[in-house]
Amino acid sequence: MNANTPRILVVDDEPDIRRLVGEILEDEGYQVSTAENASEARALKKTSIPSLILLDIWMPDTDGITLLKEWVAEGSKLCPVIMMSGHGSVEAAVEATRLGAYDFLEKPLSLAKLLLIVGRALEASNLQMENAGLKQQLAHDIEPVGKSPTVARTKDQLKRLAQHDARVLFVGEAGVGKEMYARYLHNNSPHRDGPFVDVAVGSIAPENSAVEFFGKESGGKIYRGLLERAHKGTLFLGEIGGMDKETQLRLLSALASSSFLRVGGGEAVHVDVKVVASTRIDLAEEVKSGRFRQDLYYLLNEVSIDIHSLREHSEDVPGLLNFYVEYFVKQDKLPFRKFSMAAQNFLRNYSWRGNVRELKNLVQRLMILGVGEDIELDEVKLALGTVNNDVLASPSVPDFFNLPLKDARDHFEKAYLEYHFERTGGSVAKLSAAVGMERTHLYRKLHSLNIKL
Repeated sequence: MNANTPRILVVDDEPDIRRLVGEILEDEGYQVSTAENASEARALKKTSIPSLILLDIWMPDTDGITLLKEWVAEGSKLCPVIMMSGHGSVEAAVEATRLGAYDFLEKPLSLAKLLLIVGRALEASNLQMENAGLKQQLAHDIEPVGKSPTVARTKDQLKRLAQHDARVLFVGEAGVGKEMYARYLHNNSPHRDGPFVDVAVGSIAPENSAVEFFGKESGGKIYRGLLERAHKGTLFLGEIGGMDKETQLRLLSALASSSFLRVGGGEAVHVDVKVVASTRIDLAEEVKSGRFRQDLYYLLNEVSIDIHSLREHSEDVPGLLNFYVEYFVKQDKLPFRKFSMAAQNFLRNYSWRGNVRELKNLVQRLMILGVGEDIELDEVKLALGTVNNDVLASPSVPDFFNLPLKDARDHFEKAYLEYHFERTGGSVAKLSAAVGMERTHLYRKLHSLNIKL
């Protein structure tokens, strides 16, 4: 049978159901494995690596809902799961789909409906995998844009560093592209075929950080943390200065020994991970003040790479504008637009306080809201809210006033928090005090607004 033939695992305690469903699916050309209880299902899921699972809710050892919860909690990507039950109820169906089941079938099974839903589930899963592959390929293809000596020198340094195990600390202002340079380092390293896992350290609440980084074991179930998910690849710790002291200590121990204990676990987990980090604040000052561990600072800062602000290589602005136009045409299917020469010259002399991130956001805004193929100087100035000499103008009605209330509130909150985050030097603790919001709620808000820390 072809290696690409979908593999289906049928889990049901009724032998007649297993035999009937198995025969029907095999007649349709699928590979089929069957299990009569949860224990067999766990083993077969690991060995047969199914493309789809048909899972009965009522079983003698562990019910299907509990087993689905267990698989979801493992943290790894789960294939489509279709629940089956001879005692179907609205509550069971809602609970199953809430947990992530693709669909719910009632017994006695309609074989026509079974085949239809199986086909749809596999098609949706294949499409999802293709999209993930395209995104992964895009991540591999994207590299820091620019032909200036500044960008060329940094890329050359990273290519040489990528061949060694030295840990790299990227230093630079918000929005300069530290994550992109970290990906470039990964893509040129022996770890390139492994995962690239990036985490905004400051977005993880201190009370959750141990589990997020190191995983946990509870009741025989395993949740894999960031270090395990990055095994054989690269873990990028964005804005490392936001890490709480307890996690700093645990991370220091894990990096020194390449092993750690999951929360609640008793057996050491060994990983092969290249760890790189970034900061927009002066970590040496954080060490002096006692907010950051000196030993962890030296461990992460074997080599320091400065990522320069866009103001320091403004000759790359036209190339970046063209790059992001093409990016949004391909990624978001937006209509093509091009910047006039006057607009490009103006933007080369713009201050770019938000660096490359601000430029990317500007291009996206102009492509979504603008009309016509040419982006002229007046349109750029209006979008930036600027007049000559880069002084803020006072438009009577901000753009987001034309959005629905929820969207407008999100725009305001995002801009408000990003403004204060810059003013407080990237410290979540200082931001919490400045905006009068408790830190746990603030972490959730930053995460919901997709604010990179």
